[in-house]
Amino acid sequence: MISKPKVEICFTPNLFPLYAEGFDIVVAIDVLRATSVICTAFQYGVNKIIPVSSINEADDYLKKGYHVAAERKGEIVRGFNLGNSPRSYMNDNLMGKTLVLTTTNGTKAINVTDKSKQLLIGSFLNLDALCKYLIDLNKNVLLLGSGWQNKFCLEDSICAGAISDQLLNSKKFETSNDSTVAARYLFLSAKSNYFGFLKASSHRKRLKKLNLNEDIKYCLTPNQTDVIPFREDNYLKLLT
Repeated sequence: MISKPKVEICFTPNLFPLYAEGFDIVVAIDVLRATSVICTAFQYGVNKIIPVSSINEADDYLKKGYHVAAERKGEIVRGFNLGNSPRSYMNDNLMGKTLVLTTTNGTKAINVTDKSKQLLIGSFLNLDALCKYLIDLNKNVLLLGSGWQNKFCLEDSICAGAISDQLLNSKKFETSNDSTVAARYLFLSAKSNYFGFLKASSHRKRLKKLNLNEDIKYCLTPNQTDVIPFREDNYLKLLT
């Protein structure tokens, strides 16, 4: 009997070394808000995105004249004009430009996968388009949650559960990992009202204190775009 490709879920970047082998594709997920920002920026015309892990790297790019976005703990870092709100990119100001991005969790998760064969960017915003692409590829998939400072978070796990649910329902994939089973159950519990389900989550509370409820609602609304960002060298670009 021919085995099916597998779909597995890694909840946080610090666990990634335990899953790093045996996967053709890694999907990085940071629902609130880095991967949502990346999808939105591409939707509105950004040409390339360079994800960097540290403020020092971001500052070096800023000094070279790049457009740089920097966020820590939900807020724009002093000295930078752009942060991690998808609403900041809903215009054509960066059309055709390269954006450098550093965030508290998402860009670090992206960069921990630098040895992976292929990296894709996932969010609720591009959920169905991403799932269709993964199903058509029919290869082993690891869904990597960004978490919060290397700790488990609900929103990334629910999004990973949503992706795994579509892949498993296609009957082309299989899983034997309890994290995948758990995330799928979380998704099934939350899918009728993501916003309500996440009311008690730590990061939703954190962003609410910063008056970012509109960001939360936007990031939790599925299928607002069909863009699929992927990594080529040190850039994120769009699949064509």
